[in-house]
Parts: sequence; structure tokens; C-alpha cells
Amino acid sequence: MSTMQEVAKKAGVSKATVSRVLSGKGYVSEATKDQVYKAIEETGYRPNLLARNLATNKSQCIGLVVTNTLYNGNYFSELISQAAQKLENNGRQLILVDGKHSAEEEHQAIQFLLDLRCDAIIIYPRFLSIDVMDEIIEQYKQPIMVVNRRLRKHQSHCICCDHKGASFNATKHLIEQGHRDIAFITGSLDSPTAIERLSGYKEALSRYDIALQESLIVKGKWTPTSGAAAMKSLLDQQIAFSAVLASNDDMAIGAIKQLNQAGIAVPSKVSVIGFDNVPTAPYLTPALSSVKDPVSAMMNEVIDRLISMLDGGYLSKNNVFTSELLLRDSVSNGPFWGK
Repeated sequence: MSTMQEVAKKAGVSKATVSRVLSGKGYVSEATKDQVYKAIEETGYRPNLLARNLATNKSQCIGLVVTNTLYNGNYFSELISQAAQKLENNGRQLILVDGKHSAEEEHQAIQFLLDLRCDAIIIYPRFLSIDVMDEIIEQYKQPIMVVNRRLRKHQSHCICCDHKGASFNATKHLIEQGHRDIAFITGSLDSPTAIERLSGYKEALSRYDIALQESLIVKGKWTPTSGAAAMKSLLDQQIAFSAVLASNDDMAIGAIKQLNQAGIAVPSKVSVIGFDNVPTAPYLTPALSSVKDPVSAMMNEVIDRLISMLDGGYLSKNNVFTSELLLRDSVSNGPFWGK
């Protein structure tokens, strides 16, 4: 591997001159720059990126912190893909770092990216509190954007989806179709998204004066297996229900499989709605109704804000995005099982 000294010797200049060319600091004539760049190409020299970042205070890299328990699934595939493509189009690189399993480890991941001299950081938090994230934004000069959480002090630094409103609207649609006994499969309840979706379901029942039946709320863990287990629990208890709202499509798919095995037809006996609109949803039998979060639009806004913070420019005030209910064959207005 070639060194800066070899580049300097090849170009006929000092090592300090090569350093000035690479850092962009200090005057170097255009002719000398051309000599140095030619020597770099001929020697195959690759500058130490960390050293260059320290010298220029710029890396053209944006960090993204996401805990590894969230990597699976269509939602995060779309989120990471959109972030990478958007940054590529803006001449920047995405660095993904694992937030692991605690608030402390999420904080360590942020510090790791700061130590790498990332120009800005995106956080999709699982454990960090809103107050701590507000403190982090105040503490560091690098722009930081938070996805899927509403901050109290720094609203321009967060982008979120109205998960509670989306769940309310999905439940409301089922109610308007005549359903009254609506089961709900939660996500992991250490997830803010899962809590908001459960809250939206409860609020819709309350708004329509439908008594909340705690027995119709069963815990899931975002997986098809947990959705099937939740549905089995409902069926084993012989609880009457005519519709199911599952906190994601994977659990909805597991629930439908369990219903099929029990000889209960979807949607003529039980209607089902999920969340996330996985690519297979329209191709299932029956095609799965689902709530689609505007993940791509949210990430576009996140990166636009970061680039505006870095380069200057207009900063949009739109930080709450609305989901869309996509109705397909898995929802019916009757007849209902158990009635």
C-alpha cells in the first residue's frame, strides 16, 4: 500500500503539500494540484478517511442508528433503502449502526457515529426517551433527526407517523361496516408504535360507545408465529369476534392461517386488517387489507431537513405524516361469526 510520502516523491513536492491538497486547506497552485492528483492515481494511494475527516471536518457521510431487533420486515427494508438511495442522489454515504438492546447502547451508537465525524445522524429510537433525545440534539453541533417519535423541544428535528390516528381510522372502518366485537393483536409493547396503535383502537371503540373487552386484546411480537398464537388463544377461549386488527401484516398473516385451520373463513366470518402493506399483501388469498405508512416520504423529509441544516435552505414544518388504509378482500360487512 502506497504512502503519502511516496505520492510526494512521485509528484516532486513535499508531504505537507500533498496534505494541503487532500485537506483543501491552504493555497496550492492548480498545476501543483494536478501533479499531486496524477501521482495519487499512479501510486494507487488511498488517504486515511478518518484523518481526512479530522482535517476537513467533513465526511459526506450520514449515520443511521437502528436497533437490530427492527431490521426484519418490509417497513425497515423500505426505510433503509430509501435513505441509501436519497443520500446517494445527494452525493453522500449512509452508515448503518446497530443500536442493540438498551438506551445506553443506542447512545453509544450515536457517539460512535460522531467519533467517525459523520456530518449528521438519523435516529430510529427503540429505547431512548424523548427527553434524552432532546438533550442529545442540544449537546452536539452535528444535525440530528429523530424518526417515528415526537420531540417536545425540537420539533423541527423529528419526523413521525400518526400511528394512533391510523389505528383509529382502521378500527373506525370496521365499526362502520357493522363490526362491534373487534379483536386486536398488539405488537411488542416495549415499542412506542405498538402502544400508539393499541391506543388508537381503544379510542375508536370509546368514540363509538363500544365497550372495551380486554379479552379481545392479545399480545403479539410482530412475527407470523405470534399472530397465529394470538389467534389460537382467542379461538381456544371461544371468544366471539367478527373482525381482527393486527398491529402488522406478518401477525395478520399468521392469524389468517390459524383461522383457516379452524375452518373459519376470511372475510365472510372474520374480517382482518394489518399494518405495513407488505409486498405480498395484494397477492394473498384473500388479498390482505392493510394500513400503509408513508415510509419513503418520511425518509425523504428527514434527509431533506438534514441537508438543509448542513447546506442551508428551506426547512419544511411538516413533521407528522398520515397513513393510508388500503382496503382489499380480507374485509367484509357480514354475515358475522358468533352472531
